[in-house]
Amino acid sequence: MTERHPALARLDALAGRWTVQPRVDGLGAGWSDFSWVEDGRFLRQFSDAEPLPPDAPRAWRENNPLPTTSLIGLDDAGEEFTMLYADARGVHRVYRMTFVDGVWRAWRDAPGFHQRFVGVLNRAGDTIDGRWEMSENGVDWRVDFEITYRR
Repeated sequence: MTERHPALARLDALAGRWTVQPRVDGLGAGWSDFSWVEDGRFLRQFSDAEPLPPDAPRAWRENNPLPTTSLIGLDDAGEEFTMLYADARGVHRVYRMTFVDGVWRAWRDAPGFHQRFVGVLNRAGDTIDGRWEMSENGVDWRVDFEITYRR
């Protein structure tokens, strides 16, 4: 392989195993593992958790996405990433993504269901505090849930 593109090297900050805690009543922690595949050309994110407890919110029990898999690759034209996402519900999505100066952003614009994520890596590199937001029209946004990654 030729020398790795510098934008891919920025994602090294995500590599490894993280404990993941969504801030949703009744949900416990899960985990997310980021690992390089294809000789460092792509970053794979695999997330899962123990089965949901019976007292988890009904909406989460009926619509649990875990496990999830994402494959992150680079578009070197603008040093932006593309993230292909799939989950246990059979959902498949494509997100655009950046990771610059410890700020992780992902977003998608889809008719009727726009999404965006922002997460901030702390200086020690061991915590990411983030939130997912959603919008039906791409203009009026609301927080879907907040989430913390820790290693």
